[in-house]
Amino acid sequence: MQDRDAEFGEYLDSRASVMRRTAYLLSGGDWHRAEDLVQTTLAKIYVAWPRLNRDGSVDAYSRKVMVRTAIDESRRAFRRRENVVEQLPEVGVEGPGVDDAVDVRRALAQLPAGQRAVVVLRYWEDLSVAETAQALGKSEGTIKSQAAKGLATLRKLLAGGRVLVEGQL
Repeated sequence: MQDRDAEFGEYLDSRASVMRRTAYLLSGGDWHRAEDLVQTTLAKIYVAWPRLNRDGSVDAYSRKVMVRTAIDESRRAFRRRENVVEQLPEVGVEGPGVDDAVDVRRALAQLPAGQRAVVVLRYWEDLSVAETAQALGKSEGTIKSQAAKGLATLRKLLAGGRVLVEGQL
């Protein structure tokens, strides 16, 4: 049991920051949801650790769990709408490119969960079409189609300048 915990701890130390960034993008730019997503993923990985460690598929399994959990959560969130505030609070973030990064994240958050998962895995995680298809359990044609639609939507959203939060004037 101690070996299992030590091995899991080493894996966690080496992959935690990558998992957090991926979860952040999958959750539409919400750090709180991203942390919950990482915790859920880690719990599922820990349960399956002995099997995963033997066949060396930890990263693929963790991506699959994370994407599926993000999609499931977005479906549940779709059923229970959040209250939209009229004005967002001021955030004191400065630096070059911050506005562009925020715009991309906002645009990414507006994609349907399936397209967002494909775009994140293909262009953030840098997975091939085949690897993305395997991770999501979809055909390669579906991955190509979802990636094209997702990128087209992102281009359209980003072409108009500032990307606004849904419902914001």
